[in-house]
Amino acid sequence: MKFIGSGHGACPGCGLMIAVKNVLKALEGKCFVANPTGCLEIVSSQYGRNAWGVPYIHSTFENAAAVAAGIDAALRALGRKDEGKAIVLAGDGATADIGIGCLSGAMDRNHDIIYICLDNEAYQNTGHQQSALTPPGEATKTTPVGKVLPGKVGKKKDMVAFALAHGCPYVATSSCAIPADIRRKVKKAASIEGFSYIQIHCTCVTGWGVDGSKSIEVARLAIETGLYPIVEFVDGKLVTVRKIKEKKPVIEYLKMQRRFSHLFEHPRGKEILDILQKMANENIAKYNL
Repeated sequence: MKFIGSGHGACPGCGLMIAVKNVLKALEGKCFVANPTGCLEIVSSQYGRNAWGVPYIHSTFENAAAVAAGIDAALRALGRKDEGKAIVLAGDGATADIGIGCLSGAMDRNHDIIYICLDNEAYQNTGHQQSALTPPGEATKTTPVGKVLPGKVGKKKDMVAFALAHGCPYVATSSCAIPADIRRKVKKAASIEGFSYIQIHCTCVTGWGVDGSKSIEVARLAIETGLYPIVEFVDGKLVTVRKIKEKKPVIEYLKMQRRFSHLFEHPRGKEILDILQKMANENIAKYNL
């Protein structure tokens, strides 16, 4: 074990662990991790089987940003800022739902934190329930498919816009499909004083219903369709965009996942497919992908 051990309990092909390993590698272990309740906490910090090789604290679901703010303040008071940054590794539910109040406060105070949202688009640890980052049409335990509703109805919350609205000095997205991009952006965030927000798209093989060996292929398709734009902002200005080499239709991404399989049979399926394709097209136009 160096920064995080290989003996964790994550599923084969878990995009979340790919992301975490690259985050810690980029920081060379110089960090203090706050991790709220969720998949990462469960698979990495079981009693007697802790996989962490860096300072780590499991916070409650709602307060990881506040805990990291306290770590940042303590490091300053003790004159130990050179030992590393306070970082948060949190799921989409802990970020966009339950922890959004503490997150907003930490952003507003501009603490020197790197906050990383591991976005697998649902509450996966507790059995795949809807979060604010669940996309339209997804079947979850709390948005089941029925005769009327075709899964979730409503858009995915724009947390990039949320971070930009708070004036965060550094805001970016990335994906478990492009580890080099994760490492570069985390290093960039570490070089900037103030609050950094990075949202990383992470395949969940069980919740999404994909073969573990196809995890990276599925994550890459989210980028190539335009559904998950890879962008970077510094001081509110868009500085880099990952261009799409060959645009793929959204249907190619959706058909590989059990969570969207009903859309090809449901009476309202085409309506949702059209909405998702429109979302991708709008991203492509907005960021000139």
